[in-house]
Amino acid sequence: MRLPPLVPYGGGGLEPDGDYDGVRFEGVDLSDASGRGARFMDCALDGCALDRAELARSRFIDAVLTGVRGVGTDLAEASLRDVEVVDARLGGVQLHGAVLERVVVRGGKIDYLNLREARLKDVVFEDCVLSEPDFGGAHLVRVEFRGCVLKRADFSAARMESVDLRAVAELDIARGVDRLAGAVISPAQLMELAPAFAAQIGVRVVG
Repeated sequence: MRLPPLVPYGGGGLEPDGDYDGVRFEGVDLSDASGRGARFMDCALDGCALDRAELARSRFIDAVLTGVRGVGTDLAEASLRDVEVVDARLGGVQLHGAVLERVVVRGGKIDYLNLREARLKDVVFEDCVLSEPDFGGAHLVRVEFRGCVLKRADFSAARMESVDLRAVAELDIARGVDRLAGAVISPAQLMELAPAFAAQIGVRVVG
């Protein structure tokens, strides 16, 4: 993604419903910041700390987040459109009820990602580790996982349309294997998931 020339962030903390246009946040500690409902347009966040940052209902438009890190970041009901997230190290991120459109998550590791009831459209997860991600009740449309590790994923009550799981490096589904209608998997993945599919429809496999 190409961003226009950016202005360095001047400090002072985030403001609820704040408007940040063409700003570069470089190495800024935004831990415990309160930016609920803020708008970030044509912004870059490089190496920022986001521990417990309050960003619920915020909007990220044409933004790049590189090397962000933190635990307990609240992005509930946020909107991310045309966003790149690169090499993030996050844990317990709250994105339930959020809307992600044309988003790329590349590299890094995200633990306990909460995407319950979220809407994802034209989203790519590439070469990242998602540990115990929760897609419960989410709606995924044209979502692709490339080279990712999915550990203990929860797809309970999720809806899928054109979801591509074939290039997943490690596919571990804890719950919701019955919600894979609308997804594409490889023959090898089918064999790995066969016991779960059999259990779902009540078939006993006895050797």
